[in-house]
Amino acid sequence: MSTGDEEIINKVAMSGLITLDLEDYFHHGERVEYDIAQHLFQGLILKEKDFRDFIKGHDWSQYQDKNIFITCSADAIVPTWAYMLLTSRFSPYAHMIIFGGREELEGALFREALAKIPLEEYRNAKLVIKGCGKYPVPASAYVEISRLLTPVVQSLMYGEPCSTVPVFKKSK
Repeated sequence: MSTGDEEIINKVAMSGLITLDLEDYFHHGERVEYDIAQHLFQGLILKEKDFRDFIKGHDWSQYQDKNIFITCSADAIVPTWAYMLLTSRFSPYAHMIIFGGREELEGALFREALAKIPLEEYRNAKLVIKGCGKYPVPASAYVEISRLLTPVVQSLMYGEPCSTVPVFKKSK
């Protein structure tokens, strides 16, 4: 039999590996930074009356379905109630609101999406968590998917089915 007549066997397809791509859980909504520093008097303090006047007059509907991360770029002490007040106004409109930076927002969006995965579908599966892609997937999302899946799967790997890094294997 010549080499041209041999059947090519796809060992990856026969391995029973299931690939899970975290990019499928990327939230495509707009990300918006809201810096409370813009409301500080002389960049130092938050005047309650002025802030409450702003809160009353602002059009909060512009944040419909957006993902908000509230920050303070100034080195100032901002009372906790100010962040709570902002959040209470964003809440009817925004999809997600967090205090922190963009990375924390991305982590929260992934946690929200990954919490909806029907874990039982992966009971005793050999699972590969795909790496690399076109959307930014934070390390926290890989930590979260590992936390969720290790009690369920037979094995967990990272990478591509043809080249994986073993992460977890259930003991026999």
